[in-house]
Amino acid sequence: MIAYLGPKGTFSHLAAMECAMENEKLCEYNTINAVIQAVNNEDAERGIVPIENSIEGAVNTTLDMLAFDVDLYITGEHVLCISQNIMAKPDTTPDTVKVITSHPQAIGQCTKILNSKYKNAKIEYADSTAQAAKASLNSDGSVACIGSKASAKLYGLQILDENCGDDDTNSTRFVIIEKKPSLKVSHHDKSSIAFIIDDTPGSLYSALEVFSKSGINMTKIESRPVKTQLGKYVFFIDIDGNIDEANIYFALDKVRQSTQFYKFLGSYKKEM
Repeated sequence: MIAYLGPKGTFSHLAAMECAMENEKLCEYNTINAVIQAVNNEDAERGIVPIENSIEGAVNTTLDMLAFDVDLYITGEHVLCISQNIMAKPDTTPDTVKVITSHPQAIGQCTKILNSKYKNAKIEYADSTAQAAKASLNSDGSVACIGSKASAKLYGLQILDENCGDDDTNSTRFVIIEKKPSLKVSHHDKSSIAFIIDDTPGSLYSALEVFSKSGINMTKIESRPVKTQLGKYVFFIDIDGNIDEANIYFALDKVRQSTQFYKFLGSYKKEM
C-alpha cells in the first residue's frame, strides 16, 4: 500500500497513481505529516510526499520530518509537471469570485494572476488542492480554487483560467519513503543526507570540501532552522552516486565524523 496526500484529485494523488506498483493499493491521508507518520508507524508500506517545487522551493514539512521526527529512507523520486488551474462551480465568472482557496504551494505558484486578475479576492489556505476543490463545489459560487484539471473533472468544476501558473516549466519533485533503505544500485543514483555543523569558522566548508576532493557532484543544498536555537540550521544535501559505491561511502563517513548531527536519508535512482 502506498500512502499519499489526499483527497483524490491532488497532484500527490496523480504522482501516487504514476508510481504505484501493479495491484498496489492507494491510501489517502489528510496531511503530509499524516502520510509520513503512516509509513513510520507501518500502517502503510510506502508513502509518496512532495519535497520541492521548481517555483516555491522546498516543502518544509517533508524536510523537517525526515530529519528529526521519523526513521525512514527515501527509496525513489518522481518528478511531476504541474499545471495549475483556477476553477469554480459551473456558471461562475471571474468577476464574481470573492475567495480563492488552495494548498499554500499552489497559491504561491500562481501569484501573478492572483495579483492581477483576482487582486480583490481573499486568499484562504487548504490542506490540499482537492480539499479546496470540495470547498469550491460546496460554496455559493463565490469561492474559486486552484488545482489540477483532473480535480476539476472529478469534482465537476468549471475551469476559469487554464494553465495559470507563474512558470510553464513548473514541476514538483516527490520522494517515495519506506522503513528500509533501497538495496538497488542503478548506476544512475543519488544520495541524500541531513546534517548539523558546529558553530565554528569553516565548519560548513570542511563538510562540503569532502565532496570536491572525492570528485563527487553535489546537486542540491538546502538549509532549515533546527527550531531549538536561533541561528542554528540543518543542511540537506543531494549528491550523485549510491552509498554502496566505495567513494560515496567513505565521503559520507567523513561528513558524518565532522558534523554535530548526521542522518543518511537514502540512496535511490534519480529521475532528474
